[in-house]
Amino acid sequence: MDMLKVIRERYTTKHYDATRRVSDEDMADLLEVLRLSPSSVNAQPWHFFVADTEEAKARLMPAILDFNQPRVADASHLIVFAVHKSIDEAYFERLLKQEVADGRVAPEDLDKKIDAGRRHFVGIHSGTEEELVSWEARQAYIAMGFLMLAAAERGIDSTCLEGIDMAKMDEVLGLEVKGLRTVVALSLGYRSDNDSNAARPKSRLPLDEVVTVIK
Repeated sequence: MDMLKVIRERYTTKHYDATRRVSDEDMADLLEVLRLSPSSVNAQPWHFFVADTEEAKARLMPAILDFNQPRVADASHLIVFAVHKSIDEAYFERLLKQEVADGRVAPEDLDKKIDAGRRHFVGIHSGTEEELVSWEARQAYIAMGFLMLAAAERGIDSTCLEGIDMAKMDEVLGLEVKGLRTVVALSLGYRSDNDSNAARPKSRLPLDEVVTVIK
């Protein structure tokens, strides 16, 4: 696997082949990539909603802005990324309990240090709901990046969809009562033969403009 080659060849798909579907096996692996993605202090402050049928995608369509609707309708899957509006005591306890069960932390004194450190760092970003959601959204984008790269490695195309009505998506998914908020969505599938982005070369600023080696 040549990861640099994958990155060089990967691009944002504009037109999907509606006749092709990502296999259940590939989707299971990609969802595992999401589950295993890193997050600051292992907070995992996210929930992923998967639309994998025509009916499910149609249900979410009112929250998709017009220009992005074909990228949902013709794609195989749509994943909506949501984050917590608050992180409460029960959530902190659930995280720690899972870490203990998985053997990530062992001695009781280490448990307390990790738990206290996580609570402290999350607290730094919890001044307001907007501040917390902004920090959690950055964690969700890390997961999305992992997913996009894993998909590209398997020849599966993707499109990051910020062109959605977040409030409407919250309403459609009933996120208010779940204590969640939408932050982004991602469509997955296979490019059509006439995808408009396929023939365009990748364009990025030169390395010396975006990287400075500190001496």
